[in-house]
Amino acid sequence: MKFVYLPLIVSALVIFVTPYHSLDDPIYPTFEDIIALRSAGQPTISPDGRHVAFTMGTTDWENNRFDTEIWLSRDGESPFQLTQTNDGNSTNPQWSPDGRWLAFSADRGNKRQVFGLRMAGGEAQPLTNAPEGISDFEWSPDGSQIIYTMLEPQDSTLKDREEQLGAFSIEDTDYRMTHLWLVDVAPDRWPANQEVYCADDKDRCLKHPEPKQLTKGDSLTISGFSWSPDGKTIALVHREDPSIIAFMTSDITLLDVETGKQTPLVRQAGYEGGPVWSPDSQWIVYSSDAGNTTSNFYKNSQLMLYSVADGDSKRIAANFDENLNVTDWTERGLFATAWQKTERVLFNIDVQNNTMQQVEGTPRNVWSADFSKDGTKVVLRGMTPTTLNEIYVASMDDFRPTKISDMTAQIKDWKIGTSEVVSWNSKDGAEIEGVLFKPDDFDPEKKYPLLVVIHGGPTGIDYPVAIDGYVYPVNQWLAKGAVVLQPNYRGSAGYGEAFRSLNVRNLGVGDAWDVMSGVDHLVDQGFIDEERMGAMGWSQGGYISAFLTTNTDRFAAISVGAGISNWVTYYVNTDIHPFTRQYLEATPWEDMDIYLKTSPMTNIANASTPTLIQHGEFDRRVPIPNAYELFQGLQDNNVETELIVYKGFGHGISKPKERLAATKHNWEWFNQHVWKEGE
Repeated sequence: MKFVYLPLIVSALVIFVTPYHSLDDPIYPTFEDIIALRSAGQPTISPDGRHVAFTMGTTDWENNRFDTEIWLSRDGESPFQLTQTNDGNSTNPQWSPDGRWLAFSADRGNKRQVFGLRMAGGEAQPLTNAPEGISDFEWSPDGSQIIYTMLEPQDSTLKDREEQLGAFSIEDTDYRMTHLWLVDVAPDRWPANQEVYCADDKDRCLKHPEPKQLTKGDSLTISGFSWSPDGKTIALVHREDPSIIAFMTSDITLLDVETGKQTPLVRQAGYEGGPVWSPDSQWIVYSSDAGNTTSNFYKNSQLMLYSVADGDSKRIAANFDENLNVTDWTERGLFATAWQKTERVLFNIDVQNNTMQQVEGTPRNVWSADFSKDGTKVVLRGMTPTTLNEIYVASMDDFRPTKISDMTAQIKDWKIGTSEVVSWNSKDGAEIEGVLFKPDDFDPEKKYPLLVVIHGGPTGIDYPVAIDGYVYPVNQWLAKGAVVLQPNYRGSAGYGEAFRSLNVRNLGVGDAWDVMSGVDHLVDQGFIDEERMGAMGWSQGGYISAFLTTNTDRFAAISVGAGISNWVTYYVNTDIHPFTRQYLEATPWEDMDIYLKTSPMTNIANASTPTLIQHGEFDRRVPIPNAYELFQGLQDNNVETELIVYKGFGHGISKPKERLAATKHNWEWFNQHVWKEGE
């Protein structure tokens, strides 16, 4: 779908779960070591380009949660922690236009609100008092106001219905919309004696300014917004309802801040969104599916340029064969990131001349970029194959990024193996790339077990990294003496629209060609032990793993994570029905043959590979009936199988202890069947 590390005193719990390593011994990271790694997140640079704030994620083992807080680097110096939200997260840092304040969102006991920190010092002050909590926010260009989105209160009729008839919902109808509000920013007001900020209406409360609701109605929900630099207009992104598939009804409207008048920017079928203003407020760049609602899951979106003066739109960067993610528009031009095979590249687009060029000298993979007000300074978040994500700053006049974080220091003494891009030809001649991980002491004359880890998506992508985690212990397998292949099968991002379309009406089948041809490519090089091979993946990778379970006996073991086992079962249960209709180009009732051809369950009688199944209890994206169907089918055919359900989770495992459990479950499964341990 269109769809970091800094030195800190380590908590006692992290010290407890991280084993002692002798200085004379190589350090092989444990599962806990990798889950506990600190990670650099969203960066933002001050308007004058002097300071950088960014988020950092840490692992709270005691409370079984991942925590996010904001860190600050002043004038390029070592960063320090700026926020601490107990039992919650501090996210979305945004500088005020004058650079005197840093706003962020956090839940500090009164639902999620916007807080402001004066850079000269002092405690964070609440800038909003939204009764339902805020979703997102943005400063006004003059810094005197903030706009924010808030979920509308529960309808009184629904409350009455529940009191009378109990709790139930009507599918595709019971929604709460999100609307846009505006509030004056008034921090540091001098209170009367004993007067303090508070959430209720006590007499001594220091009242927040009264917010103004900018959008209303039960036929649209706000999903994005962007305030013009001149402060006169807000570009609203809205859709019919908040369901995930309603993104295909997304349109853009221009809201006059003074009068409240709303003017449609574009109205057509398919997605329109992501508006970014030009510095002079005369142009807007936005992303569009150009009316496409039948293949937009895998085809390129279009980058459109809208003229505020005449209301016309035209396409730009039309010859670029990938999806562009616009990050900023400054006096130096429009900037966007995009995949180019396994690299995430930063581009500079000249919208008037409709030309673009790559910004040279960045890290290999750039995830985000934020610019100073005059466009002369930039902060990047990026990584290389031998580093973790780091925060870099650079001058656009002399582009030589300087690293201000030191996240990679966490792994500097670890034995982690190497990663490189490899390529091969699939059964139908398609060129496929993948990432090959090797142990540090790799010897091409030896025979190694092979573990194949298949990414989700299908428009995901794998790329060379130093540490690979989630629930598949790649680095530990390297230390154990295996090689790991991560194939970018047909459908993966980075290789153009035609490549992403290759698995249309060929799901599973073509994917299996790509995986198995990659396996054969490595076998032909002579360093793979064919008797000791395994495959695994999550989501779409889980589906491909399930397809391999019922269509080949080449693997000693397979693990299916949140995978699709039967496209009919998936289609009627998922929350993204159009996904199936687009990739198979039919509903089951129109073409059952294509559903049978591409479903793992069709060939369940041929299955023989020991298969571990992992699934979240409340997964809506790939609902759990898929897991039970595969589990029962394997049992009925006397195939060794085990189903592990992670209680309370959806499509992903988002807490550290359960992620540790899922990792150990995979480790034990493949140890048993690939390494024959415990026999």
